Amino acid sequence: MFTSAPVLSSRAFPVRARIGLAFFVALAAQPTLGLQPVISITDNGALGAVIQQVGVGLAIGFAIRVVFAAVELAGEVVGFQMGLSFAAFFDPTLNTQASAVSRFFGQMTLFLFIAMNGHLLVLMSVIKSFQTFPVDQNFLEALKQIKVLDLGVDLFASGLWIALPMVGMLMFANLALGIVSRVAPQMNIYAIGFPVTLVVGLVGMAATLPMLDEPVMALMTRAIEVFGIK
Repeated sequence: MFTSAPVLSSRAFPVRARIGLAFFVALAAQPTLGLQPVISITDNGALGAVIQQVGVGLAIGFAIRVVFAAVELAGEVVGFQMGLSFAAFFDPTLNTQASAVSRFFGQMTLFLFIAMNGHLLVLMSVIKSFQTFPVDQNFLEALKQIKVLDLGVDLFASGLWIALPMVGMLMFANLALGIVSRVAPQMNIYAIGFPVTLVVGLVGMAATLPMLDEPVMALMTRAIEVFGIK
């Protein structure tokens, strides 16, 4: 989980610190897990148990990353409508090319993730996953219960819903600019179009960002419920 979840998998977080924190979390959580099946290292099912638990941790981290991806998708759509899709740069933390608006939305989601104790929610989901996915459970059975693919629909639907208010404002701004260009053909619409759409987009972002916490929390809850963890 520490290699796939946002914040915890950041390159700014040293690998040794990640390993030490993961060991500390496992040590602190062990008394709360109750009686767990004991599997010997030399047992035939030891390798399967390790693969199963590693897969569950990676899947939980990936599910939380989908929440960030949904908000970043909204940023990409808004940036395209604002005309800022060309303002892209390489993000070394994700090894991807991202637009300025998308990275801004991603950073805001990161701040909300910390402010709403999302990191604690992820750690609690990992601890509770030992009840949903016992150590001695069959690997294929655990794989059947993990329905991460269901988050694909939520990724696009939530991203478009978050971007919808700003896209609507920009659509009306472009419609107004189109009417102006027909009424006053002598006006250089290309000279005033970009500043107008940029200002409208910034106003829309300022108006909708305070309401970003609700969809982010709903997405995080949905991501955890995919694993049957409540």
